[in-house]
This record gives sequence, C-alpha cells and structure tokens, in this order.
Amino acid sequence: MLQTVVIVVHLLVAIGVVVLVLLQQGKGADAGASFGSGASATVFGSQGSSTFLSRFTAILAGVFFVTSLGLAFFATRQADQMSQAGLPNPAVLEVPAAKPAVEDVPVLESAPSGAATDEVPDVEVQ
Repeated sequence: MLQTVVIVVHLLVAIGVVVLVLLQQGKGADAGASFGSGASATVFGSQGSSTFLSRFTAILAGVFFVTSLGLAFFATRQADQMSQAGLPNPAVLEVPAAKPAVEDVPVLESAPSGAATDEVPDVEVQ
C-alpha cells in the first residue's frame, strides 16, 4: 500500500517539475536588462531574487529525489524477498551446451563425378 502511494506521489511530482520548469522564464530573456532596460537597478542585481516558481521547483525536485530513493528501497526489499523464496540462483543453474552448427549443415559424402578438380575455366589462346 505504501509503495503505491509513493509511486503516485512520485508521478505527480515528476509532472509538476516538468510543468514548473516549462513555465519559468529562461536566463536569456533577461539579456535586455543587462543593457539598461530598467530591471538592472534592483536590490538583488540584474538576475533578481528567486521567484516563487523557482523555489517551488526546488522543493518539488527534493521531493522527487526522496521518492526516488524510497522506490529504490522498496525494489531492493522485494528483490531480497524473491531471492529468499527458494528460487535457484541463475548462476548455479546448469545450461545444456548447444550442439555445434556443423551437425545441422548438410555435407556431401563424396565429390561429384562430373566436376573438374579445379574451379578455374580453361581459356583458349589464339
């Protein structure tokens, strides 16, 4: 039950991070501010203070990392339970060796009687 909740939260947070990143304005959009368009005279410099969107994106990114670690923990626990379920180790299993491919290929028992011994045709010189 808890794993399902973590998966749902992880999915919603991932979608939220993508949406918030797409909503934010890029750094290239402030290039005009560095040439004196009025926004460069702020208290925090030309970049400005961090906005609500950037702070919320950072919080969602942190939640995303925490849910990723939680899902990794759940996957590790499930793998341990499966290994203790009595299933044989795949490395220990004996796999029968494959037959060589030579047995599958048809081979002629003797050379055909009408064939020449060399494969180069004779050329008449005039």
